[in-house]
Amino acid sequence: MSSPLDLDQLQTFVAIADTGSFTRAADRVFKTQSAVSMQMRRLEERIGKALFTKDGRGNRLTAEGEKLLNYARRMIRLNNEAVAAFDDNRLEGTLRIGTPDDYADRYIPEIIARFAKTHPNVELYIVCEPSVDLSEKMARGDLDIALVTHSPRARASDVVRTEPLCWVASNNHPLPEHAPVPLAVGKRDCQWRQAACASLDATGREYNILFTSWSSTVIAAAVLAGMAVSVMPESALRSGMKVLTQADGFPPLAPVQIGIMKRPGLSPSLSSAITNHITACLDNISLPSVDEDLDVTVRPLSRQSRLRAGQLLAGW
Repeated sequence: MSSPLDLDQLQTFVAIADTGSFTRAADRVFKTQSAVSMQMRRLEERIGKALFTKDGRGNRLTAEGEKLLNYARRMIRLNNEAVAAFDDNRLEGTLRIGTPDDYADRYIPEIIARFAKTHPNVELYIVCEPSVDLSEKMARGDLDIALVTHSPRARASDVVRTEPLCWVASNNHPLPEHAPVPLAVGKRDCQWRQAACASLDATGREYNILFTSWSSTVIAAAVLAGMAVSVMPESALRSGMKVLTQADGFPPLAPVQIGIMKRPGLSPSLSSAITNHITACLDNISLPSVDEDLDVTVRPLSRQSRLRAGQLLAGW
């Protein structure tokens, strides 16, 4: 075992261990499945040990494979650090990002993980506040990037995602019949609160605002406890929630548009890097796991629907 191990083979090996599949690993490392299989055969020949064993239709690591995995991760990490140390174009500094906690819960973990992996020398400073306050901070130059609810009349932002805004209630607690709708919403200048109230006013349905909070956790807790109805983006739905439709007496709402605000004067390379990561995360994010009896059909918005969403929101 005098010749060095091949880092490309090790990266493929780690991808298989992470995805649990030769096929998914091939997609991750941008190779064909046959090329991945060939690499693993050569790696096993180089190590002199079997690294995989059949497990039904799939493959799992042998004890020797588990042993190699630890070394492989360390070698790849050290290689990346060595390359970054001599990269004159690497990004450094602090990036101040603002987002409402609704989006922070759902999107920020993946955005941070992806960005930190490719730009380890950039410190991320995260602020969680309502879109209204984030817009003011952006105007004062207190933030570099803000992920906000797009509102053409209130703030300028580049739309990066559109999804339905849903009426939600507890799936385990029936709503009282012939009684005003109990609402849990944001403060008076919350865009979703205004949409919910305007919608109910237009249909003549009575309602009472029982809970007011900027915290999505507080709003969700009130809904899940069966104490109130609220409005949430489709991606924020949680297990135990039920989507209310026109059949329940709740009119459809204009879709949510999520936008990015960028501080003028922000480094173009830094701005491009974080914007690309945010856009990629929002494009690829999956909807949350929910109970089987959650009353919602999940469909991506068509181009026509997205255009209609823009028309509806532009009228706010």
